[in-house]
Amino acid sequence: MPMFQPFKGGGFDGHVIDLHTAVKDGVLGGGDGGEVKTAAVENELDLKTMITNLELPETPSVFICPISLEPMQDPVTLCTGQTYERSNILKWLSLGHRTCPTTMQELWDDAVTPNKTLHQLIHAWFSQKYVMMKKRSEDVQGRVIEIVGALRKAKGKEKVHALSELKGVVMAHEIAKKSVVDEGGVFVISSLLTPFTSHAVGSEAVAILVNLELDAVSKAGLMQPARVSLMVDMLNDGSIETKINCARLIGRLVEERGFRAELVSSHSLLVGLMRLVKDRRRRSGVSPALALLKSISVHKQVRSLMVSVEAVPQLVDVLPCLGPECLESALYVLDSLCSDNEGVTALKDSVNTIPNTVRLLMRVSETCTAYSVSILWSVCRLASRECSSLAVELGLAAKLLLVIQSGCDPALKQRSAELLKLCSLHYSDTMFISKCKLAPTIQ
Repeated sequence: MPMFQPFKGGGFDGHVIDLHTAVKDGVLGGGDGGEVKTAAVENELDLKTMITNLELPETPSVFICPISLEPMQDPVTLCTGQTYERSNILKWLSLGHRTCPTTMQELWDDAVTPNKTLHQLIHAWFSQKYVMMKKRSEDVQGRVIEIVGALRKAKGKEKVHALSELKGVVMAHEIAKKSVVDEGGVFVISSLLTPFTSHAVGSEAVAILVNLELDAVSKAGLMQPARVSLMVDMLNDGSIETKINCARLIGRLVEERGFRAELVSSHSLLVGLMRLVKDRRRRSGVSPALALLKSISVHKQVRSLMVSVEAVPQLVDVLPCLGPECLESALYVLDSLCSDNEGVTALKDSVNTIPNTVRLLMRVSETCTAYSVSILWSVCRLASRECSSLAVELGLAAKLLLVIQSGCDPALKQRSAELLKLCSLHYSDTMFISKCKLAPTIQ
């Protein structure tokens, strides 16, 4: 048996002599020493299955193969006393190496000896952890069944209490999410979302649903107008956590085939989402709000509503405050609005559209640059003299030349060239060439 370093979290304290000594000394984490009962050993659970199914943050270092850095399933020892996984060391030897991979000592004997003691230790340790995991899973599943059953009969404050407890279990245990689905919990929880549901019940229900894997049938049930309407109400009036959960859950429904645009064509939804986007104190809602706006902006009737609630200037004004991912979503929405005359007009009328989009060129990502160029092209085409002149004065021409000369997508280069030509129409050749030079302020 090779020397090894003590394992800080598992109770190793020197050489492992045999299984009995290891158990007695608490190597297997039994706690009361000497009487660690592992039913899994008796049932001869497959070691590979246990290692695969267990996601342990730490494994005793002596169980780890020095070559693969993975737990050993068939440990063998070399003449140097070092132990490895059989398949790994045999591969090492088959490549012509005649040294120990760990110590680099020359091997005077290339035979490998099964390390039965270590194999027993590994099997017993993983068996104990596996049994504990299965026991916890069974306890969680049992609790989920109890809570879902209670929800079927609960009334008033009992519903809130049961939902709150179920939310805690779902958030703490991955297995609980599957158990809720398997026990018909999605239908039970969804049925609680009615026009008469209090926000206290609704917020807890949505917090659970947004964390579950929902199938098409479940999503179809949630797409009922009354349920979407309740989520929109909570998105406007709930806590920041509830607002985020509602935005995410509606976003998942929007992606479903058969989703009807009428369900999200409401002033109330857009107003609630824009409040999240503009909230400077609680920025956690910006990303889910923009993600939902991006998803629903593909619908023309939604884009018309965006213009009517003055979402365009609001989105333009927050551009400088957004991170890369949120920025791409916001620019996607603004570019989508360019599909309609009213959207382009709203962008033209927003005083910060040109300054904020010109500033983003070649600054964040190629995607952001592509959206910015597309927006500027739409606006400048609508009001060429007014908008092109302002954009050129802000350094657009020089930046477009940089885009054209870069290794970006050919379609982006083509659109940049078209925009550059559009901007040049109102200048003499000499004047425009001077505008194409990089000024210190835009380099």
